[in-house]
Amino acid sequence: MNKIFTDFSRRFLISATLLAASLLVSGCSTSASSIDSVDTQTVDYFADDALGNALAVVQHPAGVHVNGITYVSYQGPLEDPYVASYNHATQEWQGPFKAGVSDMGKDPSRSKIDNHGKPTILIDDLGYIHVFFGGHGGMPKHGKNLLGNTHYGRNIHVVSKKPYDISSWEELDTIPVFGTYNQAVKMDNGDIYLFYRHGAHRSDWVYQKSTDHGRTFSQPVSFLKHKKRTDILANDSWYAWVGKGQGDDIIVSYDYHVCWNGGAGVNGRGHTTERHDLYYMVFDTANNTWRNVENETVDLPVTREIANQKTLAAKTGDYWTFNGSSHVDAKGYPHIAINSGKDLGQKTGGPKQTVYYKWTGNEWVGGQPVNTQTRTDNTDSRGDFVIKSENEVSFALGYSDKSDGVIAFWDSKDGGKTFNKGKELLRRKNANWALTSIIENAHPDAQIIVAEKQKGTNWRKIYLVGENGPVKRLKSEAKVLK
Repeated sequence: MNKIFTDFSRRFLISATLLAASLLVSGCSTSASSIDSVDTQTVDYFADDALGNALAVVQHPAGVHVNGITYVSYQGPLEDPYVASYNHATQEWQGPFKAGVSDMGKDPSRSKIDNHGKPTILIDDLGYIHVFFGGHGGMPKHGKNLLGNTHYGRNIHVVSKKPYDISSWEELDTIPVFGTYNQAVKMDNGDIYLFYRHGAHRSDWVYQKSTDHGRTFSQPVSFLKHKKRTDILANDSWYAWVGKGQGDDIIVSYDYHVCWNGGAGVNGRGHTTERHDLYYMVFDTANNTWRNVENETVDLPVTREIANQKTLAAKTGDYWTFNGSSHVDAKGYPHIAINSGKDLGQKTGGPKQTVYYKWTGNEWVGGQPVNTQTRTDNTDSRGDFVIKSENEVSFALGYSDKSDGVIAFWDSKDGGKTFNKGKELLRRKNANWALTSIIENAHPDAQIIVAEKQKGTNWRKIYLVGENGPVKRLKSEAKVLK
């Protein structure tokens, strides 16, 4: 049995035994604050049991702010989804509570953490909290995937048993098992759209629609098409980021993945994370039509040929990409972040810097790194951004500054032509960061969720960070691992 699986079992057996014993003896409640009510020491993180690559920009929203409370989700022990909440008025934390049970993270024969089943959270118009998690394409035992191939895990949908209550959950049978990279959008009329890749690398990207607050979903509709190439030994594949635009619009930015087929391919590579270029299109949900930035109709499903002809925003040449996020300004013009860097001959490509593009109404402009401090560093820069006005854009980025991991704002006041470092939010020695996209309807004090990655351990401290830095919590509550 591998070390990770053994460590999980040991930790949870000890924790459960100690908790049961303390309750039998004292009759106390199960909250950490009541067990250690005299402890007043606070820490910057709200939990220390995030596991592996516990957060990402692509699985989103990972947090939602509703009625003065910010709800956050992350990948915790055994790759299960966990949810916590913070009341901004009372400054009280609740949770983390386990929202469901992933099929991943339980197999002692698998030595690596899969990480693709990170949770996505959404709150419907009735107040019920939905979490989608656990999938990396499904497995052959689940049957034939008609829209792609399979790999691991099972895409799962759970909902809270009571509105705005994160303490108890139930699983719903509403979506196929084959999904991964879940992204959820709630429209102004309450309709819910769930977007994801319908399987492993060689699979279509699809969406499903719910008109009854997520209790049922329509059948998947393919909007990005995978297919075998005839010129090289590879398949067309995609990575997409989906968000709400203006009115009834949903916006989609994406990059192209060269999915090499076995062996070394024609370029001396086996399967790599090679991706290129930047694309953009819009889904008008009211009329059920798709269009490009110039208002030309785009037919589904979009193939590589259609994408290059109709939706191309930028060519990245030899630079590899890792998709970021996109947002629209007051005019409805799109702004896009993409992570781009040189292929250094490694299977993972190389370090990638966040670069920024925007549509002026006539053309796409941009392409320079946001964080000029790391322009020549051998480090990644990742994060999300907000459009404050016609000329003001602000990124929240995680990056390395020599031996320190830093999270800071990078601000532009000239429409994205130049960026300067703004307020620094977090700095930790020897840390790397995993960041979410901006929290849905974010409170100024709670805009992103951040996992601190330290070498030598798969456990991560996890922070809720806003304009004033991390939201603090009692150490006795935040220290989940014993």
